[in-house]
Amino acid sequence: MAVVSAEVVENVGARFAERYGSNAKPVLYRAPGRVNLIGEHTDYNLGYVLPIALDMSCYVAVAPASHGCLRMYSRELDREFCVGIADLPRAGRTGQWNDYVTGVARELALAGFPLSSCDVYIASDVPAGSGLSSSAALEIATAVALLGERHMEQVEIARLGQRAEREFVGMPCGIMDQFVVTAAKQGHALLLQTRDLTYDLVPVTSGALADLRIVACNSLVKHSIAAGDYGSRRKGVETGQQVLRERFPGLRDLGDATLEQLEQCANQMPEDAYKRCRHVISENGRVMAAREALLAGDAERFGELMLGSHVSQRDDFECSCEEIDFLVETAMTLQGCVGARLTGGGFGGCTINLVKQEGTQAFIEAATAAYKQKLNLPLKCYITHIEQGLEVI
Repeated sequence: MAVVSAEVVENVGARFAERYGSNAKPVLYRAPGRVNLIGEHTDYNLGYVLPIALDMSCYVAVAPASHGCLRMYSRELDREFCVGIADLPRAGRTGQWNDYVTGVARELALAGFPLSSCDVYIASDVPAGSGLSSSAALEIATAVALLGERHMEQVEIARLGQRAEREFVGMPCGIMDQFVVTAAKQGHALLLQTRDLTYDLVPVTSGALADLRIVACNSLVKHSIAAGDYGSRRKGVETGQQVLRERFPGLRDLGDATLEQLEQCANQMPEDAYKRCRHVISENGRVMAAREALLAGDAERFGELMLGSHVSQRDDFECSCEEIDFLVETAMTLQGCVGARLTGGGFGGCTINLVKQEGTQAFIEAATAAYKQKLNLPLKCYITHIEQGLEVI
């Protein structure tokens, strides 16, 4: 079980009572944010990913009510939204934060889990728009909160959260975020094959890696990957994948493809499709090599793979930006940094950095000063701990 302070539990409970004036004692659920160590834009292409769950979490408190609605409140945004329980199957999206909650509730209702009127209080310390998967944390915590004592298999909870984000929110995401938020284990990375959802737990805190810390640096560049940038990259992947399938009929998807096969088809697809596919195929290889590096305790090799992943995202998938590139380039000049890369969907958000423990604070101070001097922007850094997935507190 993750370490959740009594202060957090008491604070959420007290704020729930203040907000709703309810005599009902709420039940509290926790779902973590996540960092993907390596394996970007491979999950919706049925490839491999290697994420971890974080100690930053979304907390959802729920208690029954009699007003006939799903009434939800976000502490961070100080906003409330209500939707009638009877209206859930026909609910439309608003383009606001509440769509994640409404979408999950709608999917539960459509899946045969009727909902009753309730009050929901949401508190999260996963920074939104940072690439640390605040949306999946909210979706999964909401799903189990609304399920209550009813049972749903772990993998189905993850799929339900994914459906809510894809079909209601309108972001064509893969399954990685929801799956790791649900299934992660403390001290381990989760090597997930996103085609069949088989996974291995890989120890991260042993051997040469025991002396390293994972530092996330939030550029504070906000991105909305439900918009066109993400969709255009995905379209390029699909275009290239179709060419590969026609040339190699036994190939199911990019998870099966090799760089040699891609080169044979290079002249039959647009350049942007070729580059997107090259990133995905090479990234799958880097994920598997990263697993071996973790098992061998080879921090230097793991760092090389992280940097290779970033270069591929920058040049082939073209989902980085000036601020993120500067952070990665700066990190690699700082003493004690073994590897750095963009994590998350891209177009802003966070970098993830592998830093020697004794140099962690100096790394944060130097990166923050450089970012301020170069771009006149603040930098928020988090020394992350590898935590447990979904929990009832």
